[in-house]
Amino acid sequence: MWSSLDPDKARKLLAGIRFVNGAAALVAPGFLARRLGVDPEVDRGVTYVLQLFGVRTILIAVELVAQDPELRARAVDAAVAVHVSDTMAAIFAGLSGRLPRRGALMATAISSVNVVLAVLARGGRADPGQ
Repeated sequence: MWSSLDPDKARKLLAGIRFVNGAAALVAPGFLARRLGVDPEVDRGVTYVLQLFGVRTILIAVELVAQDPELRARAVDAAVAVHVSDTMAAIFAGLSGRLPRRGALMATAISSVNVVLAVLARGGRADPGQ
């Protein structure tokens, strides 16, 4: 499956995932919190944090599909680090008990898919900006 994705398709797919996840976090943070196993009525700050995540995620998606090729290239170059850090945060949240196991696994899986797409979007370039 992954080998059939050229860098441009991987970039656009990554942007699509980011638009969907960002919009969900921005407009329905309580729904997303419950999907992660967090009760937004008990942990009331989670909706604020998810909305911040939503804005960040949408902005990254916009950059991934920008008309300016230099802006797109910078967004692709940053994507690997962003998604690796998201994956590590999900893993640590699960291991520390800050997220329930199911929510941590889901967040880790989504972020891991994003890492793969980000690497594919770079098209095999070893160094950012190449």
